[in-house]
This record gives sequence, structure tokens and C-alpha cells, in this order.
Amino acid sequence: MRSLRSVVVAGGGAAGVAAAETLRREGHEGSLVLLCDEPALPYDRPPLSKQVLTGAWEPGRTELRDEDHYAGLDVRLVRGRATGLDAGRGLVRVEGASDLPFDGLVIATGLRPRRLPQGRGLAGVHVLRELPEALELRAALAAARRAVVVGAGFLGLEVAASARAMGLEVTVADPLPVPMMRQVGPRVGAAVADLHRARGVDLRMGAGVKEMAGEDGRVTAVTLSDGTTVPADVVLVAVGAAPAVEWLRGSGLPLGDGLECDEHCRAAPGIYGAGDVASWINPRYGRRMRLEHRMNATDQGTAAALNLLQGDVKPFAPLPYFWSDQYDVKIQAHGVFPEESDVTIEEGSVEDGRFVALYRSGGELTGVLGWNLPARVMPYRKRLLEQWRPR
Repeated sequence: MRSLRSVVVAGGGAAGVAAAETLRREGHEGSLVLLCDEPALPYDRPPLSKQVLTGAWEPGRTELRDEDHYAGLDVRLVRGRATGLDAGRGLVRVEGASDLPFDGLVIATGLRPRRLPQGRGLAGVHVLRELPEALELRAALAAARRAVVVGAGFLGLEVAASARAMGLEVTVADPLPVPMMRQVGPRVGAAVADLHRARGVDLRMGAGVKEMAGEDGRVTAVTLSDGTTVPADVVLVAVGAAPAVEWLRGSGLPLGDGLECDEHCRAAPGIYGAGDVASWINPRYGRRMRLEHRMNATDQGTAAALNLLQGDVKPFAPLPYFWSDQYDVKIQAHGVFPEESDVTIEEGSVEDGRFVALYRSGGELTGVLGWNLPARVMPYRKRLLEQWRPR
């Protein structure tokens, strides 16, 4: 085990918390700082688009751990945004605060939501990534009658479902032909479209945003690329997010689609990446990938901390897993879903609202997706796991 005097974990999300806990559990006795760029205690993000947005949960319920937990681990919580990294001197620059010295660093700074040029400066146009944004959007939806969601990925559709549950008229617009096209492909995407249309959502697929109009500084309508105009009291822009690596520019670390790491999550000697911000070589697939999945954040935070402390003892080779809750439907997926996949319904049926879909590429099973059939997904997950044996 490496003897590290001071470790900084930059990022107070699920990956950062998992890294800090792993360091202590595996025997790190030096100083340990968890740098959080929000004033709240580290919290879970998936409930923001669902339980927090609808008011079913208050913010405190999303906390990953209470304050006493960090004190018990002798983890120092530092509030502030990382603004730069001097890798040679072992310093993390923090906005409005002293530099943080380290001889071990885990970078887990997550994502920043992408915004559209349209609607800049108009009240009522929102993004959703952090807790304050969720609370602002919740208040806006509570006072609104008509919502437009731009983007039909996981986040956009979960917010659409939440807004419908709150009684709003909801329109979802996306340039792609079906919702969740990039995540699950056209066949399951068509089932997602049917789900939302059956719940009263006005889906405008194949249509991007041309402009947003407002009165007195507040959004009133969204004009789409097909020439139609949709009235709006509130707009959510859910067009993806970018890895939060701005603060690493000029540091000498490899940056591409996020912080580029090797199969051990190492970006440089003594510096590791984890969670949404990190791309790494996944030995299971023999290629670089970056996953924006909740469970990957915890697993990669654990793996990065372990390799930092023990010296690259175990490559990080997960089978990707994600889920989405929309209305009364739970979608669970394991593996990867190439664009050219051949998709078959192996159990149940789309019409009955309970099915298991298998994804194959080149004749090989690559992924399994369950739609309200969680128990039946697991045997296929086991098959996917058994297809790969580490050397």
C-alpha cells in the first residue's frame, strides 16, 4: 500500500463520496479532503428529476451521508469550486480559498449541462443538474400550466413524466425520430414514445429549436425547426452535458471526452479519475468509454481510490448498467447498445407493457433491457458477465 500524506478528492457527488470512503476503509491514514462545489452535503442526483421535482421528497432526503459520517471518517469537507491544477507541485486551486496540497488526487467533478443559444437571458428557461436548479424548476412548474422539454433523453423524459404528474400540459421536442434513440435504439424508443403519448405528452420528434420568444423578459413560446410554435410558461433544456474539465486545461493532464484515464482509472502518476468526468479504457470491451450512469459513479470512485492507494492492482472492467423511472415503468439495462444492434423481444411483449429485449451485434449478445420485468433481466445479465474473462 502506498503511503500518502494527503489526498484530495475533487468532486462531492457519488463518485467522490465512494472514493473518500474507500480510501479510509482500505487504510489511508493521512489527511483526506473532499472538495464540494455546492454548499449542501453531497447528495444523490437521480431523485432530482423525479421525487424532488414533484415535491414527494424534500432536499434533505437526497443526502448520501449525514455530516457526522464524514466527521467519523476524518474527512474534511471543503466548499468551493476547483479552478486549476498544478500537477507538478501537487496543488488544487480553489475559487476564493487556499490551494489544497496533495500527493494523491481523485478527480470526480462530474458534468456541466449544455445550454442552447436560444432563450439566453429569458426567465423560465431552465437546465437541471444540481439541487438548486431542481428546486427552481419545481417552483416554476408549480406556477405553470404549459411546459416544453427540449431533449428526449433520460433526463428530459423523466422531467416530462414528473410535469405530467403535476398536471401540466407537456410538449417534448427532439431532432431524432424517437425518444431515447441514442440510449436504446429505434424499437424500444418507439415504445417509449407510445408510453408518453398515452400519458398525454405532445411529442414533437424530428424537430429542434429554432428560437424562443418572450415577453417582459420571460419565455412565452418555443418555435421549432418544423415551423410550429408551442406556447410555454416554462422550458427545460435537456440536451446533454459536458465533462467538467475546464479547470484542468493547462494542467498537462490528457483531456478529450473528459479526463482520459487508463484501465486503472489513472490519468497521471498519483492522479485518478472517476464518474461522469472520466473516460477510461474498459478492458471488458477493449476500448475507451465514458459513462454517465449513477452506479458507475460509485463503482469507479471505489476502483480509482483502491488503485491510487494500492498501486494499480485491479483494472476497472464493469458491465455498464443504467435505469430510468417514467410514470409506472421501470426501464433497466445492462451492457452496451450499439447503433446497429439487432433487437429481439425475448420475453413478454411491448403491447402488454412488460418485456425483456436483447441486443446483439455481429451475432453476439451485447445488452439486455427490461421493461417492468426486473427479475427476468438478471439471467441475461449473468450471461453478459460470463462472456468476458479477465486475463
